[in-house]
Amino acid sequence: MEFTEDEREEIRRMKSSPQLYNQMVASICPRTFGHNEVKRGILLMLLGGVHKTTSEGIRLRGDVNVCIIGDPSTAKSQFLKYVHSFLPSRSVYTSGKASSAAGLTAAVTRDQDTGEFCIEAGALMLADNGICCIDEFDKMDPNDQVAIHEAMEQQTISITKAGIQATLNARASILAAANPIYGRYDRSKTLKANVALSAPILSRFDLFFVVLDECDELADYNVAKHILDVHRCEEEAINPPFSTEAMQRYIRFARSLNPRITPQSQRVLVDCYRKLRQGDTMGRSRTAYRITVRQLESMIRLSEALARLHCDDTIQPQYVREAFRLLRKSIIHVETEDVTFDDEEDDDFGPGIVGGAGGDDDDGDDDDDQGGGGDGGGQEAHPGELGADDQETAEQAETAQAQETETSSEPPKKKAKKSKKKKKKKTQITFEEYESISNAIAVYLRSKEDDGDDDSEGTYLTWAETVEWHLGQCKGEIGNSAEERERMTKLTNLVIRRLIDVDHVLMFMGDASDDADEQQRKIAVHPNYVA
Repeated sequence: MEFTEDEREEIRRMKSSPQLYNQMVASICPRTFGHNEVKRGILLMLLGGVHKTTSEGIRLRGDVNVCIIGDPSTAKSQFLKYVHSFLPSRSVYTSGKASSAAGLTAAVTRDQDTGEFCIEAGALMLADNGICCIDEFDKMDPNDQVAIHEAMEQQTISITKAGIQATLNARASILAAANPIYGRYDRSKTLKANVALSAPILSRFDLFFVVLDECDELADYNVAKHILDVHRCEEEAINPPFSTEAMQRYIRFARSLNPRITPQSQRVLVDCYRKLRQGDTMGRSRTAYRITVRQLESMIRLSEALARLHCDDTIQPQYVREAFRLLRKSIIHVETEDVTFDDEEDDDFGPGIVGGAGGDDDDGDDDDDQGGGGDGGGQEAHPGELGADDQETAEQAETAQAQETETSSEPPKKKAKKSKKKKKKKTQITFEEYESISNAIAVYLRSKEDDGDDDSEGTYLTWAETVEWHLGQCKGEIGNSAEERERMTKLTNLVIRRLIDVDHVLMFMGDASDDADEQQRKIAVHPNYVA
């Protein structure tokens, strides 16, 4: 690799910059405003990881695959076009809608001159040691998506056609852009439910970035100002810290380094992978896919790319933590949502409140609603009551009743129902808080169940005892506040209710009698749940 003395000095100056990471991120696709996390992923993809070969001859992938998913008009295609122009000789741009399996991998055709069969290279073969940019990735036919499974992980293309058996290299990174199924990304659904991609394809991408078109006054103003400056050819609108040529030279030099993992970084990698697996134990974290060893290899590749970025021969723990942050953000971003408990009655009220709110009115409700919603019933009583005193007044009342039957009888009933629906309350907490409470309860109950010897069964706690134990664990948070203790008690009861009825993590022990109090019934962790 030949560099002039000026180019070497420029690389040394860039390396010694205190904000090298942020400056290089700002130099990626400067015509696009914002999206710094996406730019970080593209920068690490350009740097790539270290290709390795085991003693058995198995090659381990070093290239980083990135997928950008988002709403329309969020600059997804602009990123692909920028990468294609950044590496014009080592990148291929294609569209998933107009691509077939043979066009992406390789095709066997008959030569017109000799009549023999020959292999024609596809997009992944042409992008060997480069990047293959695939736009409209979700529009690909499912059969064509299967064809690139081998190329995305093993980075080879195997062909057995027309008497030709060959294994071709496809050592290329894949930068894909996809749109949600229904046009807009639905926050209430998982990533898997928003994109028409199979689970094997999802697991082969190292980083996912979900780009949303959200309404924000400040962000909209900055985006509009930046776009107008670009259209007016204002130089300050696209004035990145480093030029494209300087970035190309620095990345070409950084890719020649092969950083190694230190024992300290190895411990951090294991700890970060354990945290990812714990968050995906039951799949209730609603991640895009189950966390596997492929995500561990993704963290290794991203850590190697960060070490190359800083021209470091070893992988430091801070590089691993940044790779873990990017990977965790790409997996969980916009996928978890707040947990809402439909609490139709306060814990202090009796069970009759639920029937009163959702069913027919009883005598007690009629007495309470005489002034607000009993117009129809009051008019039926008036003629009889007034007839004893004044017949003429009774006739007028009957006439008024006949005229207002359609307009006055039904709406007040609806108002009465609305007034009773106001008794419904909703308690909302973050998913992280719900996960913390549920995991603590499940682990403690499982530990009590396992305390018994081989000859004796474990200890099973009642619902009330479990609530008291959790309140004891939150003593520092509650303090001496009676309101905070009442709030935490109600929240713990709602979480246990959801764990039993919805998530099926907990279950009651034994048969319930008709007059049994749920608070006194013993609960246990479901045997299929891994605590």
